[in-house]
Amino acid sequence: MLQVVLEKLRALGSLVREFYIAPHRGVVAREKRDEDDLFMLLVFSEMMGIPNPASYYTLEMQPILYERFHDWHTRMGMEKSPLEGFRCC
Repeated sequence: MLQVVLEKLRALGSLVREFYIAPHRGVVAREKRDEDDLFMLLVFSEMMGIPNPASYYTLEMQPILYERFHDWHTRMGMEKSPLEGFRCC
């Protein structure tokens, strides 16, 4: 009997938690995507002709982010790669 009550309380707690978290999930995902886009711009800014004082530190991140570069530049409204010598499309 106690086991059944505990299971129902856990289910109710899970439902209440989801009720409060679900509306904010999209906002948090959008903010994370915007933050990732800004980071991507920071890493590739020197290659696009934008002076970057942190380019020495971001150079080692470029090989890791090349995989996501195509998704990023299309999301930013650039149909083709803005980098000379780097074709991802």
